[in-house]
Amino acid sequence: MKCLPSNKLPFAHGNILHDWHAEVIAIRAFNRYLLHQCILISTPPYATSDFLRQRSPEDCSDHEGHPFTIRDDVTIHMYCSEAPCGDASMELTMAAQEDATPWTSAPPTLISPSSSANIPSTVEEIETSALRGRSNFSLLGVVRAKPSRPDAPPTLSKSCTDKLTLKQASSLLSSTTSLLISPGNAYLKTLVLPSSQFVPVACERAFSLSGRLKALNQKQVEKWKGGYQFRPFEVEPTNREFAWSRRAVSSFEKSVSSNLSAVWTPNWQETLIGGVLQGRKQLDPRGASKICRRAMWMEAVKVTGLLSGVVVREALRKRTYGDMKETEALEKRKSIKQDVRKALKGWARNTGDDDFDLKDLPGT
Repeated sequence: MKCLPSNKLPFAHGNILHDWHAEVIAIRAFNRYLLHQCILISTPPYATSDFLRQRSPEDCSDHEGHPFTIRDDVTIHMYCSEAPCGDASMELTMAAQEDATPWTSAPPTLISPSSSANIPSTVEEIETSALRGRSNFSLLGVVRAKPSRPDAPPTLSKSCTDKLTLKQASSLLSSTTSLLISPGNAYLKTLVLPSSQFVPVACERAFSLSGRLKALNQKQVEKWKGGYQFRPFEVEPTNREFAWSRRAVSSFEKSVSSNLSAVWTPNWQETLIGGVLQGRKQLDPRGASKICRRAMWMEAVKVTGLLSGVVVREALRKRTYGDMKETEALEKRKSIKQDVRKALKGWARNTGDDDFDLKDLPGT
């Protein structure tokens, strides 16, 4: 249960994470850490960051006016103890079944944006629908929505494979952070998986231009601006296993999934349950994590207050979060994401938690 059911999104008000799978938590924590670095180097005595630098006016252009950038000598790598959920792990899912017969049943809220039917049955419908979790697990190369358990409440959160695939174009930066930091050096260079979780044909299909991104128009990619480009990461295997992975613990005790999530950066740490701080009720705004939508937005606004002549200040100070995401400053990013989603097919947007402002977030 690591994502917010669709029917709860209107009650989140930017305070509850929509998705707290490990890959998503890591990327959101990375974005919050970058915002902290922006504040660090913009506040007297103006410390130096090993990862981020403030750009000079000469560095900026009409297409890329971000006041900050990740340093040129910094590369970003991600280690996942399990293959990301979704298309990159489907062969592993099939191999783990006692009965390899594909699961064909699905809940009635399966996403099918181009069809009035709830469950896709034809090839055309499947190609324009997001499959639920592991349903029809023998169908490869498709967008999948979380969670994998068929008895869990339905969500519109895409699988970690799908989200990482998109990050090869949009960078690791969130919409909020990308208003301040150039995406040029914010791409993942390497995704590292344990050898037991690395299926080369699955990763090639899931992430590459020769796989399910083959429909991505190269002429469109060449026209991308704002520091964006298609930067595919390398998927590399390692013999190093996480000490508490399913393989490591299965010899002496049963491995059971936990609904707890740990968030750590060098500056702070949190323990989350249900997308909010452990010990708080899910709808209590005091349970808002530092990496929730509202907190990240507030931190970005704080950064602009430390700078002079920042053109994105107006964009970050829109009335609602939804207004901020629709601002002209994010048009290039929005267009790029649309190009990739069109190539992937079946990407229904996860909407319903955009109409909130910056009021009432304790402790931020």
